[in-house]
Amino acid sequence: MRTTRVDPDGNGARPIAQTHRPLVVTALVLGLFMAAMEFTVVSTAMPTVIGDLGGIQLYSWVFTAYMLASTVTVPIFGKLADLRGRKPIMLIGLALFLAGSMASGQARSMPQLIAFRALQGLGAGAMQPISLTIVGDIFNLKERARMQGLFGAVWGLAGLAGPLLGGLIVDALSWRWVFYINVPFGIGSAVILMMALHERVERQQHTLDFRGTALFTLACVALLLGAHGGNMAIIGLPAAAVGFILFFRAELHSPEPILPLELFRRRVMAVSSAAGVLVGATMMASVTYIPLFVQGVRGLSPTQAGATLTPIVIGWPIASAIGSRLSLRLGFRRLVWWGLALVAAASVLLAWSLDGDGGLIVPRLAMGLMGAGMGLATVSILLAVQSSVEWRQRGVATSSTMFFRIMGGAIAIGILGAILTARLEAVPGVSPEQANQLLGPAHGRDLPPELFQALGMTLRESLVMIFWAIAGISVLAFLVALRFPAVSPPQESEPVAR
Repeated sequence: MRTTRVDPDGNGARPIAQTHRPLVVTALVLGLFMAAMEFTVVSTAMPTVIGDLGGIQLYSWVFTAYMLASTVTVPIFGKLADLRGRKPIMLIGLALFLAGSMASGQARSMPQLIAFRALQGLGAGAMQPISLTIVGDIFNLKERARMQGLFGAVWGLAGLAGPLLGGLIVDALSWRWVFYINVPFGIGSAVILMMALHERVERQQHTLDFRGTALFTLACVALLLGAHGGNMAIIGLPAAAVGFILFFRAELHSPEPILPLELFRRRVMAVSSAAGVLVGATMMASVTYIPLFVQGVRGLSPTQAGATLTPIVIGWPIASAIGSRLSLRLGFRRLVWWGLALVAAASVLLAWSLDGDGGLIVPRLAMGLMGAGMGLATVSILLAVQSSVEWRQRGVATSSTMFFRIMGGAIAIGILGAILTARLEAVPGVSPEQANQLLGPAHGRDLPPELFQALGMTLRESLVMIFWAIAGISVLAFLVALRFPAVSPPQESEPVAR
């Protein structure tokens, strides 16, 4: 696909290098594979990390720091991509992600790991939405639907390899290598993207909304910190409320707002955002706490914990590929309904199965159903949102969809992690070091029998309660999705890349 650049000397348009779509797709596939591996490998490794570094009371913060950084920066990077182009922002995201991965592998304490995961999250805040935006730029709607099949296959391959590879790495080498494995994929993605993607960004005077960006960042950070309860909630939640009020007022008067509020006057954006918060909470909380249940309650290995997550990353891409094609014939709304109904049913089944003493067959089935529901719903929401805006707003619209999903997950993990920590600390006579031993190599069997039984029972009861809360959130997501409007797929013949 050939694009043109406006000559700054006023001599008309002249051709620039041609975007090589197959190579761009290759670069995005490498980045996607890296992100998909990250999805399962870190969750699989975390109980072992706790056994090595300690800090079970900080368990949720390893995920929260990553999601906090990526959540806050998603709309910022999306706006920058609309102003400065997709390519430079994507490369910045890859660099930050790889720096955070290398640093995380070198962490010597839980606070260090949390800080380095935040750096990794900064990169993810650019990579995730801009990859989808690039696809929206260089392919029309029908082509984007076909591309979902390829991306789904890559996600499925990474899903199959991720948990197994993560378990093998932890068992045979060290949990540190689950971070180092990102490096070759990230470097390959960056090199190919630099050579293959060429875009034209209109030469206009743009100003980033610095006031709105600062207020938005402070409000989001305060909200996510407040979600962890305790003293942080007393300070964080009121600060978040004030911050968001000031942010909304600033955006109303900004010539180029970081998050254009007129977008959310469209019913498709408003409902997608609300449902995204709830479905993100369902999915991310499930993926975060299942390995803790399998290893901490059932006393099984990291490999077995990873295998319990595998069905979600198999069901998701298969359903996504099918749903992307069906949406062109059936419309987006019906698939959103079907998908979130599956997610709700799967979440209830998961909570019910973990509330007993059975094996892991039913939980794995539930995770597969959840993945299928997520695949149907998220691809339909994304295509509906991208189809409802012009190029100049596609970056921020795509990133907003990602933002609300990640924000929901971060808030849920924070709140549920605070509940888990409070219940463990309430066990009489238990120290954090003794709680950490539940996840060490001996799975707490070196503890005094009475303490081991009390801690194990508390952990089990707390996690079962958490999974029932997740089930309730998923049902609410389905009820919100019933308000999704009937959006007809537009008839596109050509991509709209700049």
